[in-house]
Amino acid sequence: MAPGTLPHPFDVDAFLARPLVARVATNDSSGAPAVRPVWFLWEEGAMWWITGDYSILSRHLARDPRTAVVVDTCDLERQEFLQVIMKGEARTVPFDPALARRKLRRYLGDDETSWHPDFRYFADDALLVRFDPERVIVKDLSRSTA
Repeated sequence: MAPGTLPHPFDVDAFLARPLVARVATNDSSGAPAVRPVWFLWEEGAMWWITGDYSILSRHLARDPRTAVVVDTCDLERQEFLQVIMKGEARTVPFDPALARRKLRRYLGDDETSWHPDFRYFADDALLVRFDPERVIVKDLSRSTA
C-alpha cells in the first residue's frame, strides 16, 4: 500500500472473487453514458469479461476506452452494504478460452455439461475485455452490529 493511503474497510480481492454482477459504464456514440451488467473475473488487479462483435459494449470501447465499474452488495438480511467503484480504461483483447472458463465456473459451477449451451460454446467472434482500474473507491456502508 502506498504511503499515506488508508487501508480498505474490507478485503477487496476476496469481495471481487465472489460471483457478483458488475455494472459497467461506457460512453455511447453520442458521448452519453451507457450501463451494462456483466459477469466478471478479477485476477491480478484486472477485471475481465467476455464480449464480441455482437456487443454494443465492444463498439463503445473501440471509440472510447474510458470505463467506470461498480460492484456492490445490498444484503438486507445480513445488513451488508459493500461497494467497489472503479474508473480506468478497458480494451478488447484476443479470446482466452481458459480465462473465460475460469470466469464462467464462478457463476455456473464446475460441471460444464450442466451449463446452458450458450455458455459451453464460444462464438467465433468472441473477445475478452480487460479493465485496468486507475482509481478505486471502497466503501463499507453496512450497519454496525456493535
